[in-house]
Amino acid sequence: QTMAAFPVWTAENHSLVKKHLTPEHWKTLGDLKSKECNYTLLQAVQSTIDNQDSGTGIYAGDEDCYSIFAPVFDPIIAEYHGGYTAEKKHVTDMETEKLVIKDPSVYKDYVISTRIRVGRNIRGYGLSPGITREQRKEVEALVTEGLNSLTGDLSGSYYPLSDMKEEDRQRLVDDHFLFKKGDRFLESCGANRDWPESRGIYHNQEKNFLVWLNEEDQTRIISMEMGADFKAVFSRLSRGIAAVEKILTSKGKEFAFNDHHGYIHSCPTNLGTGMRASVHVKIPKVSKLPNFKEICEELRLQPRGTRGEHSEDDSGVYDISNKHRIGYTEVQLVQTVIDGVAALIAKEKELNKK
Repeated sequence: QTMAAFPVWTAENHSLVKKHLTPEHWKTLGDLKSKECNYTLLQAVQSTIDNQDSGTGIYAGDEDCYSIFAPVFDPIIAEYHGGYTAEKKHVTDMETEKLVIKDPSVYKDYVISTRIRVGRNIRGYGLSPGITREQRKEVEALVTEGLNSLTGDLSGSYYPLSDMKEEDRQRLVDDHFLFKKGDRFLESCGANRDWPESRGIYHNQEKNFLVWLNEEDQTRIISMEMGADFKAVFSRLSRGIAAVEKILTSKGKEFAFNDHHGYIHSCPTNLGTGMRASVHVKIPKVSKLPNFKEICEELRLQPRGTRGEHSEDDSGVYDISNKHRIGYTEVQLVQTVIDGVAALIAKEKELNKK
C-alpha cells in the first residue's frame, strides 16, 4: 500500500497541524501504526485535511500516538499549552480540603451555577478516534459496572443511547444532559463510528453528578449544582472518579496517565487535567468593558457566552472557566476560578457604584 501524498493546505488554514507538520515527518512517520488500534498519522490529521478551518487539527487514536508521533504532537502541545515543552512534568491533585474560599458570601447574587468536568480514558484501549467496536463495548461494560456500584449521593442509573425509551430521551434533552453525535471534526478523525452503539449517560438521583460514556473521550465526568459551592462540586467529582477507579483497579485496569501528558485525552488540547471548571456569573457591566477579554486573560480565565464557545451574551451572564489544562493541578485550576471570579465580581460592584 503506497503512502498518501502530503496534505494540501488552503491559504485560509491556520491550524497548528499546518504550522508544525513537515514533509519530513510525513516520510519518516507516515508508515507507522499505533499499538492499541493501528492508528496512522494520516488518520490523526485527517480532521484538518477535511476541515481546513481547524484550530489545532490533530487527534490521538490511542495513548501510543503521543509517543510514536511525538515529533508532530510535541510542538503542537507546546504551542497550544503556552510553552509546555517535552521535559515538563504534570502533577495531579484532587484534594478538596486544599481549596481556599475566603468569603463565600462574595458569590451570592452573582454566581448562578458551578460545573466541573474532566475526561478519563482507560489504558490499553483505543481513544474514541481509534477505538475498535469490541473495545468500546468492553469500556462500556467496565465503566457501567463501576457506576452501578456507586452508593449514597452518587447512586443513580445508566441510560444507553442505543435503546433508550422515548420518555427517558426527552427528559435527558430537557435536563440538557443528552449529548449528540460528534461534530464534523470528530467525524473526520473517526470518533463517530458505530454511533450510537456503546454510548450512554449516567446520572445520580439529584442530577448533580453525570457521566458521558464513549463521547469524545471514553468518559467525561461532570459535577454541577446551582450556586457557588465550589467545594461540594469538586468533592463530588473527586469521589465519583475515585469510585470508578476502584472498580477498574479490581479488574487490573487503570486510567491512562503519565507524568508529562497527565491524563491522556483524544484531543491534545485537553491533556493534563482534562478539566474545565466553570461558573455562570452575572457581570453585565464588566463584560461590556472593551478590555473584558484581557481582564479575563490576566486572571487566567476564559470567558464564553452561556450558549457555548463562540456566543456573545447580552444578558450579562457569562460562562467563566480556567484557561489552562496542563502543568497545573486540579486544585490549582479550581482555585484560579474561585479567585478570578471573586475579582470579576469585585470589579462589577465597583462599576455599580459609579
